[in-house]
Amino acid sequence: MLQNILSIGAIAVLTGYAVYRALRIERSLTTSSLCTALLATAVLESCDLLSFIYPEQFLFWKKGALFSETVLLPAWLLFSLTFSRESGTRSIPITQRLLLCSAPALLVAAAIIPIEAFFSSPDFINERMLFLGNAGFIFYLGALMYMIAALFNLEVTLLTASRTSRWKIKFEVLGAGGLLAALLFYYSQGLLYRSLNMNLMPVRSIMAVVAVALMAYSHGKRGSGVRVYVSKQSAYRSAVIFIIGLYLIALGLMGEGMRYFGGYFQKAVLISLAFAGGMGLIAVLLSEKAQRALRIMLYKHFYANKYDYRMQWLTFTDRLSSAKTIDELLRAVLSGYRDTFGMEEAVLFLYDDGKKAYYNAASFGVSTGTESFSNQSPLVLQMKKRDWVLNINDGLSGAAAEDRTFFAERALSFAVPLYSATTLEGFIALGRPMNKNEVYTSEDYDLMKTFARHASSVLLNLKLTNELSNAREMEAMGKVSAFVMHDLKNLVTTLSLVIDNAREYMGDPDFQKDMLQSLSATMDKMKRLIARLKNLEEKQSLHRELVDVCRIAYETVGRITQGEVRLNISSVFSYVDVDELQKVILNLVLNAFEASEGKTPVIVEVGSNETAFIRVKDSGCGMTDEFMRERLFKPFCTTKKKGLGIGLYQCKHIVEAHGGWIEVTSEIGKGSVFTVHLPLAHAPDLALQCT
Repeated sequence: MLQNILSIGAIAVLTGYAVYRALRIERSLTTSSLCTALLATAVLESCDLLSFIYPEQFLFWKKGALFSETVLLPAWLLFSLTFSRESGTRSIPITQRLLLCSAPALLVAAAIIPIEAFFSSPDFINERMLFLGNAGFIFYLGALMYMIAALFNLEVTLLTASRTSRWKIKFEVLGAGGLLAALLFYYSQGLLYRSLNMNLMPVRSIMAVVAVALMAYSHGKRGSGVRVYVSKQSAYRSAVIFIIGLYLIALGLMGEGMRYFGGYFQKAVLISLAFAGGMGLIAVLLSEKAQRALRIMLYKHFYANKYDYRMQWLTFTDRLSSAKTIDELLRAVLSGYRDTFGMEEAVLFLYDDGKKAYYNAASFGVSTGTESFSNQSPLVLQMKKRDWVLNINDGLSGAAAEDRTFFAERALSFAVPLYSATTLEGFIALGRPMNKNEVYTSEDYDLMKTFARHASSVLLNLKLTNELSNAREMEAMGKVSAFVMHDLKNLVTTLSLVIDNAREYMGDPDFQKDMLQSLSATMDKMKRLIARLKNLEEKQSLHRELVDVCRIAYETVGRITQGEVRLNISSVFSYVDVDELQKVILNLVLNAFEASEGKTPVIVEVGSNETAFIRVKDSGCGMTDEFMRERLFKPFCTTKKKGLGIGLYQCKHIVEAHGGWIEVTSEIGKGSVFTVHLPLAHAPDLALQCT
C-alpha cells in the first residue's frame, strides 16, 4: 500500500513539474529534453506500479516500461549535454553523439524483440523479482552507459561554472543528478545479479520527489539563464573524477550484494536515506557560506594568516587579465573582491570630471542604478583624508540622508578607495557578508588596499586607452582631411589649367566645347566628394561596373593639358569603380610629370596578361631602394617639395579594394614604372576599340 502511495505521488510530481516547465518556461532544447525525460520517468513509474497492482499481467506492463526507458535514456543524456552550456550542441563529444544516434535502435529492439527475451519471473506475485534474458542484460548495460554519461556531463557543468553561476544551478544539478543516480543504482542490479529487484522501487519514487523539489526550488528562487563554457582542462579533470567514481560505484554495488538483516522495504528506506544524506552533504559542501565558514575556522585555529596571499593575488590578476571588454573588466574587479572577502554585493564608483561626482559604473549582486556621490560628500571626504579602507559600520559623520539610505538598504559595510597617485579615481563599496559572524581585521583591510592599488592601475590604463582611442580618432579625421585636400588639389589643378588656356583660346569654339566638358566633369567629381563626406564610412564602398579600362585611361589622360602623354593601350575589361580608378591614373600621371619636370614624355600602357594592367612610365629622377622599401605608399611621406605625401597611399588602398595590387620598379636618374594590376574580366561582346 505504501509503495502505491509513493509511486502515485512521484507520478503526480513528475508530470506536474514537466507540464509547468513546458508551459511557463521559454522554449529551448534543454527545456524540451527535460520535460520529455520527466514524463518518460513518470510513465516508467506508472507501468511498474500497474505491474504491482496486476502481477498476472506484469509482462504487458513491463513492455510499456521498456518503451518509456528507451525515451528517458536519450532524453536525460540530451538534457545533461545542453543544460547551461554556452556551446549548446556544437561541442558534444563523438562518443555521446553515437549514444544519441543509437537511441532509435533501442526503440526498435524494444518493439520487435519479444518481451520474454527481456524478462522472466517464475513467482512475480510473491517475490517481485525479474530475471534478465540476454536481450534484457544487453539493454540495461546500455542504460547504465546513458546514465553514467549524463551524470558525467552534469558534473562537468557544475565544476566548470563560476561561483555565481554555480550558486544558481547547483540545486538543479543536484536534483537531476540524484534522480539519475537512483536510476543508475536501480539498473546496476541487472549487471550484478542479472535481475531487477522491483522491491527497490521506493528508492526511485522517493528520489523522484526529492529531485523535482530541488529543481523547482532552484529554478523558482535562483533563476536560470546561466551559460557555462566547458574547457578541455575541466573536461580532463572531470574524466579522472568520473573514472574514480565508476570504481567507487562498482564497490558500492558489490557491497549491496551482501545480504543483511531486514525486509526489502526496510532496505529500500535505508538506501533512500543514504541517498538523501549524501545529497544533503554535497549541498552543504557546495554552499559558499559553508565553505567560507570552514575557511575562517581553519584560518583562525590552524594558520597564522587568514589568506593564501600568493593564490589570492594570482586569482585576482587572472580575473583582470582575462577580461576582454570594459564591462567585463569592471565586473572582474568586483567579482574578485566579492569572492575573496566573502561578500554578496559590490558596487564600483568612478569619478566623472564633468559632473564632479562619483557615479555607479558597475555592480555585482546589486541592481545597477543612477546613484552618485558628490565630490564633497562626507564619505568621499573621509576617504580622501584617511586614504584607507572605510568601515561604514563605524558611522559616517555628517553624511547626507540619501547616502545613508543607499548603504543601509544594501547592507554595505566597506568603502575601498581607488587612488592614482594622490587622486581619488573611485571607490568600491562592499557589503552583506556571506558569514555574518566573520570579523574583518587589519589583515583584510591590507589585502583590500593591495587589490585596490592593482585595480587602480588597471583602471588608469583603461582611461589612458580611451584617451588614446580618442586621439587616434582625431588623427583619422586629420588623415581624411588630408585626403580631401589632395583630391581638391588635383581638381583645382585641372581648373587652373583650364583658366590659363582660356586666356589664349577662349574664342576657339572647339576649346569652348572642351572647356565645358572639363568643367562639367570637375564639378561632378566635387559633388561626389561632398556626398561622400556627408556619409563618411570607415571603409568606402565601391560602385563597380564592367568597363573597358582603356576607355577610362583615354578619357583621364585627355583631361590633362600639361606635358606630353603617349598612349599605348588596348581594350581590356575589368569590374571597377570608374571614379576611383580615374583618381589612381590621374595621380600616377601627375606624379610622373613632376618626377620628370615635364622634360620627357610620360608613357601610359593598358593591356592584359593574367590580369588587366595599367602601366605608367617616366624618365624622371627615380627612387632609391631604401625609399621604396620603407616609405613608399606610406601616408605623409613624399619626395616632393610641396606634396602632401598621400597620393600613392590613396592609390594603393583603392587598387587593393578592387582586389589588385601596384608593382613598382625604379632606378635613380633613369625613372620609375608603376604598374597597376586589376582582376581581369572577359566581355568580348562589349569590346570597344580605343585609338
